[in-house]
Amino acid sequence: MSGQRLQTQFSMIYNRFDGKDADTNLETMADIFCCTRRNARMVLNKMAEQGWLSWEPAVGRGKQSRLTFHRSDSDLQMRRVRKWVQEGKLDAALEELDNDAAKLARLIQEQLGVSTQEGKQIIRLPYYRSFPTLNPAKPLRRSEQHLVSQIFNGLTRLNETNEKVEADLAHHWESITDTHWRFYLRPAVKFHDGTLLSAEDVIWSINAMSDSPYFSHIQHIEAPAENVVDFFLSRPDVRFAETLAVPMASIQSHKAAKSKDADAFPVGTGPYRIVENNRRHLVLKAHDQYFGFRALTDEIEIWVLDSAAMCYLQPTASLDPTALDSRQGALQSAANERLEIDEGCDYLLLNRKTGIAKDKRWADYLCQRVSSLFLLPHLAERGIGEYRLTNAYGLVPGWIHTKTARQDVLPPAKSKLRLAHQADNPLFPLLAAALKDMLEEDGVGLEIHTVPYEEMMQPTNPKKVDIWLCGMSLGSKKHDAILPWLMNFDHVSSAMPEGEFEALIEKMAAWRAQKNETFNAESLGRLLVESSQIVPLFHIWQGVVDGQELEDVASNRVGWFDFKSVWKKPSL
Repeated sequence: MSGQRLQTQFSMIYNRFDGKDADTNLETMADIFCCTRRNARMVLNKMAEQGWLSWEPAVGRGKQSRLTFHRSDSDLQMRRVRKWVQEGKLDAALEELDNDAAKLARLIQEQLGVSTQEGKQIIRLPYYRSFPTLNPAKPLRRSEQHLVSQIFNGLTRLNETNEKVEADLAHHWESITDTHWRFYLRPAVKFHDGTLLSAEDVIWSINAMSDSPYFSHIQHIEAPAENVVDFFLSRPDVRFAETLAVPMASIQSHKAAKSKDADAFPVGTGPYRIVENNRRHLVLKAHDQYFGFRALTDEIEIWVLDSAAMCYLQPTASLDPTALDSRQGALQSAANERLEIDEGCDYLLLNRKTGIAKDKRWADYLCQRVSSLFLLPHLAERGIGEYRLTNAYGLVPGWIHTKTARQDVLPPAKSKLRLAHQADNPLFPLLAAALKDMLEEDGVGLEIHTVPYEEMMQPTNPKKVDIWLCGMSLGSKKHDAILPWLMNFDHVSSAMPEGEFEALIEKMAAWRAQKNETFNAESLGRLLVESSQIVPLFHIWQGVVDGQELEDVASNRVGWFDFKSVWKKPSL
């Protein structure tokens, strides 16, 4: 018998007796259930086992049995709704609550935040989308970058406070020559599945990146001894230890990476391991054999909620990593707000290689006609004021590289353009629709398509796209932080003339060969904007909003917080 049917039958007898204890008999119960006396007895026993009621059968013919209620019908309804909320069945829960969205939000809220169960500290966080891919070798969005940092380690890492390179899986390294680097691995490091880290895992993980221009100077990797890995480069890189301190260079288990669900359940050596990952939940548990300090929080649960549910949540009751769909209305509270402008922006990437922007007249028109200022009136009609945005005049806050916007500029001809933007982003459909309205005023049509983020970064057929609408987050204030975004995968290279992109690669290689030279990231950003390659649109405010439930909360560069370092002070 299903739990749902048993609860329905309980409601039948609860309503029949108005929730009051009563003297009755098995014949009456069988009539209510429309079944035999034998089955009615089984149903009553099931309910008694659940603790919902007591059934005391009378001894002797004609005597009345005693029915005593221990739960109300509303108790069971709320229990059922809470179970649906936990399972992510929010539509069913909302229908059961007579479509009372505020009541549903309260039920969601009471299960979020910090709790202690069986002596373990658990943090439950809301988010607006799932995480089907947490493979560091694949394109990573802002939140995936953070999660990868909790699940994996690299040979080196960047200290988020001073942004200096420091040891991680490698406890020491040395530059034998400008093109030969040696890294010494920590001994006895264990992956989440209990297997030991080996040099083979390192070699396989880094070789998987060899197609990226960012890592293309890695010519050969070998292990001359146990826990020693040598890198041979085709070109000098005096900052090679920093080159490896990016999420993409995280070290995976070579064996586990061959499994069919390796993208959703990758195996690393980090402070947290993945125990559940589906469209409704991501659950991370502390890795007890982590080689560093064991995580202070035992379990992290990320609940995937739709936009309607997210709108009702109040972050004063939970710790909320503010995402692209976080609304200003949720910040009307006395919660501690730790927000800053993201190191990046939402932007248009024009296809100057095979798209309509290959014609300089079209590239000039789009760069002069499209601006965040001209988009704002169209965005206001769609409620964009609820999002925390600020106008972008360059790729990162503080850069001013955009051309002077003009509303009187005309397109070269009447035409229809194709725009692609990443899926599962609540902001981009609004931006795309606003852009479509604006261009239609000039007689230019816009055909809008949505694609997975991986398709944005590694387009399979870029010739079919004229404009990409995308977002970037550098995750660091370092001068060279722009390089991994620019050089990893094919996002920019598929839209930029080959000669221009090769010139950028040479610029990166020349800087890597100089020991004391600061990378001139602003000049590179200016080139991308002034060449009509990229049109910056908006920067976004991000960070952590918390209700002071946790200790040592600090927002990182991608708007989250270090899971392993936060903790709840016990009540004494």
